[in-house]
Amino acid sequence: MTIKEIQEEIIDEFANFDDWMQRYEYMIELGKSLPLIDKQYKTDDNLIKGCQSKVWVHAELKDDKIVFTADSDAIITKGIVAILIRVFSNQHPKDIIEANTDFIDDIGLKEHLSPTRANGLVSMIKQIKMYAIAYQTQLK
Repeated sequence: MTIKEIQEEIIDEFANFDDWMQRYEYMIELGKSLPLIDKQYKTDDNLIKGCQSKVWVHAELKDDKIVFTADSDAIITKGIVAILIRVFSNQHPKDIIEANTDFIDDIGLKEHLSPTRANGLVSMIKQIKMYAIAYQTQLK
């Protein structure tokens, strides 16, 4: 699936919920299903700067695609990072770099987060794109 197709799938899923309490519950469920990051990657190097809670994101290049794993010590944040991992994991670095993240606005996520969580979301996206840039340079 392309990044755009996954984003559209997520938009459709969020449209099924009537209110934000249901959406938060869904995000918590997504967080619970997040493939756990290996303990060896829960280091300061993989910690997202600018998040109020602790969020670790690790990336590896496999068959020219980036595979992300992540974890957080906060349940909502874990759900947010689970959405991002679903969108960007197993994608080519170039596609990640070029992808837009309008789907976050389309599901109304940013407007329903506290300012510090919204900043953390931006930091997570920035880090994912930085990994993609780093791996893209290795592929050339």
